[in-house]
Amino acid sequence: MEVPRLILGNSNKRFSGVTSTMLQTLPEVRKLMPLVVMGSHHLPSGTPTIRFRDLASLNDKTRIFHARRNDEMIQALAARKLGAKIKIIFTSTAQRHHTRFTRWLMSQMDGIITTCSAANSYLETPADVIIPHGIDLERYHPPKDKKEAWQTLGFPGEFGIGIFGRVRPSKGIDVLVDAVIPVLKENSAPTVVIVGETTPKFRDYQKQIQAKIDKAGLSRRIIFHGKQPGRALPGLFRGMSIVAALSRNEGFGLTIPEAMASGCAVLASHAGAWQDIIDEGHHGFTVPVGYPEATQAALKKLLDSNLGQMGSAGRKHVEKDYTIQREANSLVDFYQSILHKGSNN
Repeated sequence: MEVPRLILGNSNKRFSGVTSTMLQTLPEVRKLMPLVVMGSHHLPSGTPTIRFRDLASLNDKTRIFHARRNDEMIQALAARKLGAKIKIIFTSTAQRHHTRFTRWLMSQMDGIITTCSAANSYLETPADVIIPHGIDLERYHPPKDKKEAWQTLGFPGEFGIGIFGRVRPSKGIDVLVDAVIPVLKENSAPTVVIVGETTPKFRDYQKQIQAKIDKAGLSRRIIFHGKQPGRALPGLFRGMSIVAALSRNEGFGLTIPEAMASGCAVLASHAGAWQDIIDEGHHGFTVPVGYPEATQAALKKLLDSNLGQMGSAGRKHVEKDYTIQREANSLVDFYQSILHKGSNN
């Protein structure tokens, strides 16, 4: 097999957010630049793969290896030590200071990508380029009629406020519930839908939140909807008028652009890429991490706003700046710039 100029790392057998973001862009990148993947986990049928021993023997012409994890950087550096003619790129999304070992690995890279300004601020040396993640606009799109889409879901109330993600403290479910209880007592129209799995470790956390809901008499209006299949998520987004994302920490946070692509007004914490994405008062609002009072005030402002207008503005913003096609184009442009930098082959 003729190995193309681009090799993507895929070292983790467990499906993760890193895996998801790689898989979302893979078909679009592949349209622009032939590629192979090192690691066959979770790949679409027909995706070409390569083994480490074959990677290490690639010394005929320079290729790009794109790593997204520490062990992928290690694999690529080992292959280069064994003679592989590769330039290595790493994507850093972490919003925390890297360990000394990770910093050393990154210092051996030929190029660094990050996904937002917040993640970039944690790097000792700024990334070469910021490339935000993109959304599949065919999968996530507004409904013809938001009210009808909400009614189709079968929840009570006139419209929905959704929050998506595993039920755990890091996702800020408790912040939303603390903030929304007083709001719902004053406003009978919205229903809050919490979509996501609760693993055994966090069942007590959910029980504590549920006890607050029950005490407030709002068990029919703040609903734990549980883990839903991936195919159901776009419809759930389409049915919501507001989507909240109140994580205490986040790498990028696809929930917000997915919601905006679905025609929702948004409310997000100062985590992930959300301050980069949201134009305050135009698409929704952002609030400090872990502050129910600020979240409550922002919710009240949202409920006094034209949610349809905000949702339409959000959709236009994602169409312009946050598509998977735009992400793929930016990635391939960067690959090519690194590939040809100081290389004549």
